[in-house]
Amino acid sequence: MTDSLLAITVLWGFVFIYAIMATMDFGAGFWSMVYINREKTKATNIANRYLSPTWEVTNTFIVAIVVAVYSMFPTAAYTLGTVLLIPGSAILLLLAIRSAFLVFSNIAHEYRKPLTYISGITGMLIPGILLSVLPITHGGYVNFHEGKQSLDLVGLFTSGNEYAFFTFALSSTLFLSSLLLADYSNVSAEKEAYRVYRRDAIFLGPISLLTAIFIMITLKQDANWIYSKMMDDLFLLLASLFFFLLGGAALFLPSRKNPGVKGIPRLAIVSITIQYLLASYVYGKAHLPYIVYPEVTITSAFTDPKSFHALFATYIVGFVILFPGFYFFWKLFMHDKKYLQSQQTKK
Repeated sequence: MTDSLLAITVLWGFVFIYAIMATMDFGAGFWSMVYINREKTKATNIANRYLSPTWEVTNTFIVAIVVAVYSMFPTAAYTLGTVLLIPGSAILLLLAIRSAFLVFSNIAHEYRKPLTYISGITGMLIPGILLSVLPITHGGYVNFHEGKQSLDLVGLFTSGNEYAFFTFALSSTLFLSSLLLADYSNVSAEKEAYRVYRRDAIFLGPISLLTAIFIMITLKQDANWIYSKMMDDLFLLLASLFFFLLGGAALFLPSRKNPGVKGIPRLAIVSITIQYLLASYVYGKAHLPYIVYPEVTITSAFTDPKSFHALFATYIVGFVILFPGFYFFWKLFMHDKKYLQSQQTKK
């Protein structure tokens, strides 16, 4: 494996981790808004208890992504920073608004509902804009002229592929977050909240699948070079579909640990995460060697090899230091039954 390929693999890993964590985080904020007036289900309490310890951790990964791009692919960082000025600024503004209002909603109780609504809506717009950036890298929307780059906004917003990625981001955010909150509710012994989120996941799963198909249809029309290369890994796409169906089936299987409760949410969320991992791998592999088609490749944008070796060693040391902390955080705040149920008794 070449240094540039290793670097893009590290970057892809950061992007995937952030994508999964962020969709669950933003989706939880939306569900907190949706169910804020249905106190009997305690669905909003479940969403808020998930949001409280996790949204700060999630935001650290977007910093890691930006640092990785600028340190490992500085030429690409210049191009992306230029053409993504408008969507990037919109994302930063929405992140600032969402984070501020999320904090204030837990302090200013008399304004809790309007603050929750604002943070929930802005949280849903962020993943949509983030994922809708991908069609820009497919080519046809970035004008390269005399060393300068500019973004063709008219062409971008008249492309079906742009809206396919946007709708996929929204449906995936709601689907993944409802799955996670169903599992979280199940571990917390909140049966009514579990039924609500399980119902939402069952409804949103097929919608997410349809939006994924919509992406493939529009890719064939707008970026056939990626579509053709993705079809070379058709087996992995079919494997991805298998794990999606397994995740859906898990929501209907009888639970041995909780008699009378239908569904195994832990199996569902693990299967769906594997499904997204496989699908994103196929897409990422098909995108290579281009970062922005057809001018910017992982080779042309790569940093000095000596600098990369030092950076890579730093990343390894950082991962070794941080991984135990992240693991402990996940075990405590997500899957420790005693902790979760003791938190419930405080409500």
